[in-house]
Amino acid sequence: MELHSKTEAGTKEVLRRNLEGLNSRINAACQRRNRRPDEIKLVVSTKYVDHDIIRQLFELGIRDVGENRVQEAQRKHEALRDLPISWHMFGHLQRNKVKKALQLFSLLHSVDSLRLAQEVSDTALAMGKRANVLVEVNVSGEPQKYGLKEEDVLPFLKELSPMKGLQVLGLMCMTPLTGESEPSRPIYRRLKEIIEEVKQKNIDNIEMQYLSMGMTQDFEVAVEEGSNLLRIGSILFRDVPRILEPPQAG
Repeated sequence: MELHSKTEAGTKEVLRRNLEGLNSRINAACQRRNRRPDEIKLVVSTKYVDHDIIRQLFELGIRDVGENRVQEAQRKHEALRDLPISWHMFGHLQRNKVKKALQLFSLLHSVDSLRLAQEVSDTALAMGKRANVLVEVNVSGEPQKYGLKEEDVLPFLKELSPMKGLQVLGLMCMTPLTGESEPSRPIYRRLKEIIEEVKQKNIDNIEMQYLSMGMTQDFEVAVEEGSNLLRIGSILFRDVPRILEPPQAG
């Protein structure tokens, strides 16, 4: 028991140092653009760590965590029922898992088709709620990535506008995993332009509250280009034991 406590304390100290380093870099990026750090929501991607690490993150002040898979999120959620954590769905959502996702997650980041949007809306209404969602945009144009083409964003949002079970809260994009930050800059800059274009249209039931962009490899660039929701994972778990699978940038 004493050995376990020492190991837990050591892990928490590593997490604390990593979190302090991350926040310092976010603050510096904000200063470069005259932004306030409190404008930025940090969502920690916990797909590589188990619930005990998430509990320690909560003790260090983290309140938002993100998962890519519904089943994995459910397992961790059940182990952490006593904590008021907001769970975010990062990964591509299959329509047959929508109901379970709506039971678990407070924000779905990756709505990218009318069929999925309608399923989410209908299921949410049947549950007596509205689902908070972001629309994923494939700004980079990579064929292997999910998301809408730029030119389809406005027509898509107009289709979502009358869906009573949805509350659209912003846009999200992914960038190529190059390990470098600067290649992401034009992608993030363009998504910022798109979100401003959407705001000017004043579409009913469509809010552009969140610009979800920026991961471990490029979060500073994302902040500089206007992101207010960062999806950070592996940088926080450097030197942390009990990683579930080999970490990648994200």
